[in-house]
Amino acid sequence: MANVAELLKQHEATPNRVLFRQFMDNEWVDFKAHEMLELAQQWQSVFRAMGMLEGDRVAICLKNSIHWVAVDQAALGMSLVCVPLYVDDNASNIAYCIENSGARLVVVENDRIGKNLLGQGLKDVRILSVKSEVAEGGRDGVENALLVLKGVRSDTAPFEVLDLPNKTLATICYTSGTSGRPKGVMLSHDNMLGNVNSCFQLDIAKPEDTFLSFLPMSHMFERTGGYYLPLRVGAKVVFARGINQLPDDLATQAPTVIFAVPRIFEKFYGRIQASVKDSRFKRKAFEKLVDVGWRMEQGKGGILDHFQLPLLRAKVAQPILERLGGKLRLAVVGGAALDSTIAKAFIAMGLPILHGYGMTEACPVISVNRPKGNVPESVGPALPDVEVKLGDHDELLARGPNVMMGYWQNEEATRDAIDAQGWLHTGDVAEIKDSRIYIRGRIKDIMVLSNGEKFSPQDAEMAIIGDDVFEQIVLVGEGRPFISMIAVTANSNEKELIKRANAKLQDLPRYIRVRRIITTKEPWTVDNGLLTPTLKVKRQRVVEAFKERINDLYAEGMSSD
Repeated sequence: MANVAELLKQHEATPNRVLFRQFMDNEWVDFKAHEMLELAQQWQSVFRAMGMLEGDRVAICLKNSIHWVAVDQAALGMSLVCVPLYVDDNASNIAYCIENSGARLVVVENDRIGKNLLGQGLKDVRILSVKSEVAEGGRDGVENALLVLKGVRSDTAPFEVLDLPNKTLATICYTSGTSGRPKGVMLSHDNMLGNVNSCFQLDIAKPEDTFLSFLPMSHMFERTGGYYLPLRVGAKVVFARGINQLPDDLATQAPTVIFAVPRIFEKFYGRIQASVKDSRFKRKAFEKLVDVGWRMEQGKGGILDHFQLPLLRAKVAQPILERLGGKLRLAVVGGAALDSTIAKAFIAMGLPILHGYGMTEACPVISVNRPKGNVPESVGPALPDVEVKLGDHDELLARGPNVMMGYWQNEEATRDAIDAQGWLHTGDVAEIKDSRIYIRGRIKDIMVLSNGEKFSPQDAEMAIIGDDVFEQIVLVGEGRPFISMIAVTANSNEKELIKRANAKLQDLPRYIRVRRIITTKEPWTVDNGLLTPTLKVKRQRVVEAFKERINDLYAEGMSSD
């Protein structure tokens, strides 16, 4: 018997503990446990008044906030099924997930989102807007959620948490896949609590910690690591105002732990490189810090290193880390591959970056590095209670209490993903050495050149992106005679860019070299549809967007060779 809402219910014993902080009415406001319990109980009153029954679906299309938490905990406590949605997704995709899941209620961020959803022809769905301009009642089918909360008389019963049978469905989490319609991943209460408890056993989260939450909680990485885990230990979670305000929020809120995607640290590292490139002294000092710091982290430092490192960290690293608030003691990075050069630089500065690996179907964490024995080239050992092994074609397989129940209304896809022995087929090519997992690429993304040579574009892209002249890149070459690159960069000198890219590929087989390049100054973003909400590049969308230029490039290349 298990219920994820126990994570909030347990704090009835500590009613004055501050669990969340949110920016409201131009100031930061703390929310104590008893306030969150009361808010969740009010949402349960709304659900009862609407006649919601166990198993009914409630969709959440909100920014990270106290209402996201309250709606989620209230629904789970009553054995309703949460369907998290991305606020920044387009209305068509959001409507598809609502209709596919059969949600009866959608709680949205504002009236605009609500009206856009109604424009998609949704039927038999009630839409409540948290940030509504409606003074009273409903308007065009969108209702003011705060007025609904106020108008529904709270039950006398306390916050309800039902005792549920094993494998009770808790959430349908739609994957933000890089191509095609998303599939609804069915996760049970046992799945989610199993993953939280495995993470808890690592002892990386403390009650005194402050987490800064800025990745969308509609993604399981943030939901598990940046919401459920701190709630489990009683740590405080600060909801960042948004990506644009992230530098200010880091500086003013001074978090001790963050869960992030590689893009966050890639951009920060790029700014560091830009700040030192024009000063030989600063550049040499930073390089010395990284060299000495990483050597010490590996336990290979000499006597001189022991004396140098404290000085280098105080003079070089501390001013950099102050931009992250100055108190950050741990960063867990997942969702995509992280350049080990970047990870080593921050580790050398004294900020442990723990590179991890997972997928929504595993709730999501499968493995993560530990503070001791951190090997950034890997994604660490498997979590406690999670088994891993290699299958055919060196595919990584995982099994444990965190593996999903299956895909919503898609038995064929479920059978393809989970075999008869309960192993989840990740689709990733991997290597396991000394119990650590090394991801080598996606099985489906392995490219085959027209001469039969095979390569993983992710490995090559990871090497190239280490040069800060490249902001974003995608390699192409499937069925072609040579490899080309699409790059977001301010530099338009193609010969120079190709030379710099290939300099980063020296350690890879000789046939893995860039021969042609397409450049653009316009970044790939969530808004233009080329990034997922978790900032992963939609490879197929990028290739499609540049299809004509790619065809012209290969036509020119073959005619000139």
